[in-house]
Amino acid sequence: MNKVAVVIGGGQTLGAFLCEGLAEAGYRVAVADLNGENANNVAAKINNISGKEVASGFIVDATNEENVEKLAHAVDEKFGRADLLVYSAGMAKSSPISNVLLSDFDLSIKVNLTGYFLCSREFSKLMVRDGIEGRIIQINSKSGKVGSKHNTAYSAAKFGGVGLTQSLALDLAEFGITVHSLMLGNMLKSPMFQSVLPQYAKKLGIRPEQVEQYYIDKVPLKRGLEYQNVLDILLFYASDKASYCTGQSINVTGGQVMF
Repeated sequence: MNKVAVVIGGGQTLGAFLCEGLAEAGYRVAVADLNGENANNVAAKINNISGKEVASGFIVDATNEENVEKLAHAVDEKFGRADLLVYSAGMAKSSPISNVLLSDFDLSIKVNLTGYFLCSREFSKLMVRDGIEGRIIQINSKSGKVGSKHNTAYSAAKFGGVGLTQSLALDLAEFGITVHSLMLGNMLKSPMFQSVLPQYAKKLGIRPEQVEQYYIDKVPLKRGLEYQNVLDILLFYASDKASYCTGQSINVTGGQVMF
């Protein structure tokens, strides 16, 4: 396979796991992250496992237009093409609406939504230029389909991602480029979720050690989301087997959200 996957937010946690899984599936991988050292480390690990150079690290601030334009140029110079864009950058800060700072709200919109727009714009240009029927996949959240208490900024940005995905799908359909959002459930063991345990415990009126079970009990399949679950769905929608699907917001929630 000569295909190239670009993973924004690929330097840690879920993003790093997706980079490794895409490389294992045969993609060459551009690992892009705000933390350039992390991006280089993930790329080095992939290359060490594969025994050849199939991945490269890049530093990018996805909220900065010039940065994203430079990233697209650098990836084009290094790999000569882009077949799959995965937007996995994100941030969340839990707080009651009365305590939400405008700066925090703006940052959430920039990281979770504006960056998705900028990266989609620049990498779809490369796909169109080369006649590649590419794939754009946003890592979204169930909070983009149902409101989330004490997560107004995050949920607003994620709802925006659904609309952006549908609009991008319509814009790019004539080029055979498909666009999807993966609406993830709670990754209970992820650093992001673990970091908000104290806030969630306060919100729910329970102890921090009870929070995970509280959320497991909400899921019909009675377990949290694993990184591998996300990779499995991503690989399907990146493949030719899903070529007749576009503009979809795909639930990966264990049945917690079904629409």
